[in-house]
Amino acid sequence: MSKVGIFVGSVYGNAQHVAEQVQELLTNKQVVSEIYDDPSVDDFKRCDGYIFVSSTTGQGDIPPNLEFFVSDLKDMFPLMEQKPFAVIGLGDSSYCDSYCGAGEQLQELLLELQGKPVADMLKIDACETLEPEKEALAWIEPLTSEFA
Repeated sequence: MSKVGIFVGSVYGNAQHVAEQVQELLTNKQVVSEIYDDPSVDDFKRCDGYIFVSSTTGQGDIPPNLEFFVSDLKDMFPLMEQKPFAVIGLGDSSYCDSYCGAGEQLQELLLELQGKPVADMLKIDACETLEPEKEALAWIEPLTSEFA
């Protein structure tokens, strides 16, 4: 049975909440998933599909809980062999150039690792969206079959 890893980069809990809602949707669609908020490369290698949900911190940076994991992925470079992935980036468009910077970095890394994007990255703007989970669920729901 395939397993989708939901990898979460969160500072204040919004991305974590979105990830939990995504996991609930996947469960309702009979898709097995696990949330990783302090992942290792071994966790990554055990997955058959990937959903990354990440806020952006600082000047477009990846949240601290994913920094070492992303660094390890770059160093060890475990090829994804066209396994499906999707990225949900949470950000604040008032930060202009760094808006959803963490999501952009993750999208780029997963492409380098030869993953297969199931859609373009979703960017959720905190300036426009009070309930990011609603936007994320509407976006991911039609993509769930890609992870089954």
